[in-house]
Amino acid sequence: MSASPSSAASNGTRIKELPSSERPRERLRMLGAQALSTTELIATLLGSGHQGTSAVACAHVMFEYCGGSLGRLASTPLAALTRIRGVGLARATAVQAALELGRRMAGEAREAGLPMRGPQDVAAAFAPRLQDAPVEEFHVAILDAQHRLERDILITRGLLNSSLVHPREVFREAIAERAAAVILVHNHPSGDPTPSAEDRAVTEQLVAAGRLLDIPVHDHVIVGRGRYVSFAESGLL
Repeated sequence: MSASPSSAASNGTRIKELPSSERPRERLRMLGAQALSTTELIATLLGSGHQGTSAVACAHVMFEYCGGSLGRLASTPLAALTRIRGVGLARATAVQAALELGRRMAGEAREAGLPMRGPQDVAAAFAPRLQDAPVEEFHVAILDAQHRLERDILITRGLLNSSLVHPREVFREAIAERAAAVILVHNHPSGDPTPSAEDRAVTEQLVAAGRLLDIPVHDHVIVGRGRYVSFAESGLL
């Protein structure tokens, strides 16, 4: 039985030695990107292999290095990826740029008009990008009177604390947009969405500021890996 395009290339066969119909780029052109395996798609980004090793083989090593997870591949530091034989800085940055584009495409569901009637809606809108982000990101979802998302504002990226997430920064855009309400959203890179003491302190501070400004904070949703915690659902708001 002949080997599949992926297995033939991953076993050391050079891409240029394969029939043109079995090369990842040719297969993509003829059949569309959806017909390629994840390893083949990564190989098209790498472009070529390294000293007798095919691009598909390099892609296979890269993917396995990240546990077979695109989310982990996207969040792996570039310096770690470049330690993989045959993967230099240019190739590593190309792969991560492509994955970031995919993450942003998934996040396009957060366009204005998306209803935010419960934490499930918030998680569905924000989790595709945030659940695998390598650092904490704090966002404010600005809602209109019908609970529709008007804008998603990134407040800070990095460790969450009350000195960085200041009410002035959080509510400046909400006031400008005449927001009816806001929802706070951030992620835990550890994957565990359990609120920390700092999370609770920041939330309490922002809820109090919202009351003074007559812009209620409807919820604070912490996104983990595959799950979330809602302050409103948990009785913490």
